[in-house]
Parts: sequence; C-alpha cells; structure tokens
Amino acid sequence: MPTAAKNSSSTDHITPHANQHGGEIQKFGTVIQHLSIGLNAEVRKQITDELNLLLADTITLRDLYKKSHWQVSGPTFYQLHLLFDKHYGEQAELVDTLAERIQTLGGVSVAMAHDVAELTRLKRPPRGRQEVPFQIAELLEAHEQIIVTARSLAREAAEKGDDGTNDLLVSDVVRTNELQVWFISEHLVNMPLVHAGK
Repeated sequence: MPTAAKNSSSTDHITPHANQHGGEIQKFGTVIQHLSIGLNAEVRKQITDELNLLLADTITLRDLYKKSHWQVSGPTFYQLHLLFDKHYGEQAELVDTLAERIQTLGGVSVAMAHDVAELTRLKRPPRGRQEVPFQIAELLEAHEQIIVTARSLAREAAEKGDDGTNDLLVSDVVRTNELQVWFISEHLVNMPLVHAGK
C-alpha cells in the first residue's frame, strides 16, 4: 500500500491540471500603467484603442480574402484563387504584427471572431458566392478604408512620439495594402484576351 501511494504522488507533477477557472489578468481597453518604453500610459491607451480598430478591420479583410479564395469562379479562377490566398497570407502576417504591437504598448489585442465583428468598420459581405467583379470591388473598398485609417493613425502616432507604431503602419500596413490594391485592381481592367483593340 505505501508503494501505491508513493507512485501516485510521484506522477502528480506531470498530470495536466485541466478545467481551471480564473478571472482576466488585464481588461480589454486598458494598458499597463508603467512600461519602460518612453511613452506615457495615456498616449499608449489612445494608440492601442485605434490599433485595435485597425486590427479588427485587418482581420476582417484577411477573412474576406479567404472567402474570396474559396468562392471565386469564372475564367480567371486559377489566377485569382492563388492570388487571393497569397493576399490572405500577407494579411495574416499584418494581423500578427498589429496584435503584437498592441501588446508591446501594454494593451490587449482583440482576438476572437465575435469581438472582431463588433469592432470592425468594414462592410459585411453576403454569405453566398458573388461574381468576380463584386468580390474585387469589396476587397478594394476594404483596402481603401484600411489605408486611409492607417495613414491617419501613422501621423497621429508620429505626433505623439510613437515612432514604432508610425514605422509599422507606414512600412507594413500601408505598403502591403497598396501593393495588394494594385494586384487585384488590374483584374478589373477591360482588356481583350485574344485580339488587340483598334
């Protein structure tokens, strides 16, 4: 009997402690008060609030690309199927970059789909399939909104001395979205496929 008890207690340290419950350690919409990065809590709070809105929009655009990737059809199916998935991956990288910047500033990044749906300012697409021109038009509209928001927030961050956020927004968010706009907008140019126009 003592041997069994000894064996039981010797495995306690490797037994998973599942079904735990606890409260939040930091509320959404707050920032850590004292953070040694040279920006006061008020500035970081303002920036993280705006970054979370941009993050929600970027998550929504990322998912819009995946929806378009799955549901695209027509003669340009193969090219757009691949392009939409490539853009999805690039937007996924931006999502991670934005979320990590929020955390770096002492905030809490939005993460779950239902919270993103409450925060995003992008228009919700229909559940069903759409023709390619409408898919692209929706993507372009979402891109423009994100680009305008990112530029404005980049200027605000620079004015408040948050050079890290300014650099991230200009170098990553704005440039990536501008490049993606170029790639997908070219698919709306009405060009003959076989015979040149006169």
